[in-house]
Amino acid sequence: MARFNANEFNRKLREAQRRVVQQVNQKIDQINRANKQAVDNHNRKVDAHNRKVVSEFNSQVRELERRAEIRRQRAIADLNSSISDHNRRVQVRDRQAIAELNRQLRSATSTVRYTEPERRLADRVHEAVAAIDSRDYDSFLSYARIDGHAVAAELRESLEERGVAVWFDEVAIVPGRSQSLQMDAGLRKARSGIALLTPAYLAGRFWTERELGALLSKNTLIPVLHNVTFDDVKQYSGILPDLAGFSTSTDSIADIAQKIAAAVLPD
Repeated sequence: MARFNANEFNRKLREAQRRVVQQVNQKIDQINRANKQAVDNHNRKVDAHNRKVVSEFNSQVRELERRAEIRRQRAIADLNSSISDHNRRVQVRDRQAIAELNRQLRSATSTVRYTEPERRLADRVHEAVAAIDSRDYDSFLSYARIDGHAVAAELRESLEERGVAVWFDEVAIVPGRSQSLQMDAGLRKARSGIALLTPAYLAGRFWTERELGALLSKNTLIPVLHNVTFDDVKQYSGILPDLAGFSTSTDSIADIAQKIAAAVLPD
């Protein structure tokens, strides 16, 4: 009888164990690969589905946005059309009101009375203004702040109540910018000029001389005398006495404003 060899037995046992472990590991690898492939396939399907859902959602959002933009554009177009129609109606009413004002001011039944020089001035300015292209302002108001501010402010308010757009330094001048350049721009943007002649104005200060020099080049200059006479003006300038003007000594500011409005507002 052969002797039992323990070492050989243990060797064969270990070899059998290794083969079993190897087979088990191979099986586990196969299962893991199969599971990974299944998971990858599932993830691809989920990703494709998600992209499709997101694409369809984005497409719906874009369609909603497109429709909303169309509605917004239509609403804006309708609003602009309504505004344009309203503005046209307002402009028609304004032109009719201005034309009626001019007719009233020039009619024999008007409560405002012109001297003959004043009427010639108003007619000349009115004809000249009608030939000028549209401007931002109907008139540029030049005055000396020392003694003319209160009257100038009252005249400007009365003119604007009658529909005259007035360039007035206290309102139009923007702080921090060149005052002279802004005044030059105001002179260019106005179809006519009003020179409020006061004692300080006739003293020949820099700003009033500058403004009057520019206004004299316009055939639409309207002098308004306050606390001075034409004899005083004659000593200041040899040009102004050839022009008629309105005077606060004979007319109220309201009446002067009506006369100026009739002259500078086009029919």
